[in-house]
Amino acid sequence: MKSFVLTVFAFVSASFLFAQRQNPVNWNFTAQKKSADTYDIILTAEVESPWHIYSQNTGKGGPIPTAISFKTNPLVTKQGKAKEVGKLEKVYDKNFKTDVLYFSDKVQFVQTVKVKGGIKTNLSGTVEYMVCDDSQCLPPTKKTFDLKLQ
Repeated sequence: MKSFVLTVFAFVSASFLFAQRQNPVNWNFTAQKKSADTYDIILTAEVESPWHIYSQNTGKGGPIPTAISFKTNPLVTKQGKAKEVGKLEKVYDKNFKTDVLYFSDKVQFVQTVKVKGGIKTNLSGTVEYMVCDDSQCLPPTKKTFDLKLQ
């Protein structure tokens, strides 16, 4: 009986640790007002060590790059492409057999938008991303957000 209880405890503990590892990215979404009609949409990813998240600009043949999409809102216009703020690392990845661009620890994706007439509205969207460590990758994950622009 004692060995059964220990086996069950070990299994549950291992399952808990494995489940923790399956979500190594914590996201935070904010809208920062820059002027009467301009906002910075800031998507912040905090990545647990030893995991890393890929740049929007990782080339073909490698991992899935981070992609940000916004739901259509006729009152909101994107200004250019989302900027990446963080320590970008470029390394040759033997698993993908190509150079990859990624961030460890923390990265912010900053998209500037303009709101027509300074009207209050919401902006929602999705960020799709992939994380890997030195030996494995997790399947691509999508995270949705909805921000008030006031």
